[in-house]
Amino acid sequence: MSIVAEAPGFLQVFSDGSVKRFAPQVVDASEESSKGYRFKDVVIDPSKPITGRIFLPDTPRSTTQLLPLVVYFHGGGFCFGSTTWAGYHYFLGDFSVASQSIVVSVDYRLAPENRLPVAYEDCYSSLEWLSHQVSTEPWLSGADLSRVFLSGDSAGGNIAHNVAVKYICEQINNVKIRGLVLIHPYFGSEKRTEEELDEGAAGHVASNDMFWGLSIPEGSNRDYFGCNVEKAELSESQWSQFPAVMVHVAGLDFLKQRGVMYVEFLQKKQVKEVKLVEAEAENHVFHVFFPESDATRLLQQETTEFIKSY
Repeated sequence: MSIVAEAPGFLQVFSDGSVKRFAPQVVDASEESSKGYRFKDVVIDPSKPITGRIFLPDTPRSTTQLLPLVVYFHGGGFCFGSTTWAGYHYFLGDFSVASQSIVVSVDYRLAPENRLPVAYEDCYSSLEWLSHQVSTEPWLSGADLSRVFLSGDSAGGNIAHNVAVKYICEQINNVKIRGLVLIHPYFGSEKRTEEELDEGAAGHVASNDMFWGLSIPEGSNRDYFGCNVEKAELSESQWSQFPAVMVHVAGLDFLKQRGVMYVEFLQKKQVKEVKLVEAEAENHVFHVFFPESDATRLLQQETTEFIKSY
């Protein structure tokens, strides 16, 4: 049995189709208060399974004051990652305090065992679950479903976009998505960008192609709608309903150009507000690897301001 695909330290895919994942430091579930917030794990759909982690800020509030709800999708090339990873846990816990938001971090099913669009369907179903649970789950009783924000990094940013597209087409009666916050989003296409054609980028291109090959449906290519945002089938009137979007890019990130292209695409579609923010001296998903860095605190502050404006 040989290794057919590998992301060292994170993932190995073997010739018989089996997958081995390596988890970095994780944080186990606990309902005790820590650093100004509480957190606990929930089951969203036991049949798949889909789970999540809720972060609730401790700050006292009046019984009538509802908090915005941020639904977060982790990255990992659609193939690895978890709500339990320490980087995600501490970033989102601190963010719930900084933004005074209730955060629900979603563990969707992973590729290659569950290829796209499974991740999109799982994450959309988490919104449907929230629409029903807000009246029965005590930790969600203070959530304002008229102020829902979708966010995620890397593949999770891609998921946030595609969940928003699905939401525009299908709607959920008591859920109002006010905005999207995409952090270093992971998109692509069959056509290479200038940066991808550079000989020095060969390693990055090969890695990206590997993850797309593992995650998109068999027989598809990088013009699959989940990879190439230009393939989304929305009418002009539907694009006019698209939520406001904030896109974070990192200056040292190979995916920066794709993030900029995404912003330009939305602007052409005349989405009502699209904001691009760059962390010039930072790398891809720095907030996960350095959740307490100054750059991460600034990202949290910028995102908080965006949320408060809606």
